[in-house]
Amino acid sequence: MRGVALALAAPLALAACGTADPPPGFDGPPSPALFEISSPDGAVEGWMFGTIHSLPDGVAWQTEALDGALARADLLVVEVRDLDDPAALYEVFAARAYAAGEPPLPAKLPAALRRDLFAILAEHDVTADAFAGMETWAAALTLAQHAETGDAANGVDRALLARVPRENVVELEGAARQLDVFDRLPEAEQRDLLAAVVADMVRHGDDPARHARAWYEGRIDHLADPATSAILADPELREALYAGRNRDWAVRLTELLADDPRPFVAVGSAHLAGEDGLPALLAARGYTVRRIQ
Repeated sequence: MRGVALALAAPLALAACGTADPPPGFDGPPSPALFEISSPDGAVEGWMFGTIHSLPDGVAWQTEALDGALARADLLVVEVRDLDDPAALYEVFAARAYAAGEPPLPAKLPAALRRDLFAILAEHDVTADAFAGMETWAAALTLAQHAETGDAANGVDRALLARVPRENVVELEGAARQLDVFDRLPEAEQRDLLAAVVADMVRHGDDPARHARAWYEGRIDHLADPATSAILADPELREALYAGRNRDWAVRLTELLADDPRPFVAVGSAHLAGEDGLPALLAARGYTVRRIQ
């Protein structure tokens, strides 16, 4: 029966979030981006929701609109399904992240950014030796984790996955394929990625919750704006990590939308913004994509 599994799971998933007092900046009405997808004949075929992978304690992001969409959906579609198994995820990461003969981390950065790197490492009580043997992309992702505010245990993806039966979950990439995107970057682009991570950490270090607040308020254009992200400002990185993946996902989502089970698509919010975001790509394929939150 349409929507039964997610209808039962949704209230439990939502109830698991936001049990503490909301932190500063998260006490207004939540409005994370939610879209409804309709076919050319007007039939509702699915929904898209912009997620965030970590949040501070006490952020109540659930809404009636979200609850209603979940209740009507048959499938949960996510980037990576096995977020509840960190050991397995680390195994996938470690199998790709290390290589013999890797230069020290500071040597992978332009001289102008090395002082900033050491300041970041000192701030987070980490040494450059902790990155020994890591390929550049892996070091960049590991360093970027220190810029995140909140806890991955509060991530929206995990909250949704926690109450949906595994057989009702579809993944767009999976951990291995997602990390392969980074692992296959040319070394020059990996170093650009590392430099962009350091630059963004310096630029936004005085307001680490800015990304989470933008997500909470539904400001997805801010999340995908090259002016606020050195990574997305780099044309090659934007193509490899954002635009190209979105095009691949749009193909997969078109296949899912053509079938009877209606998907609730939950992916990082930045993937929903701009001309190369998923709503625009699906609209170009003939769907009507309407923002309902």
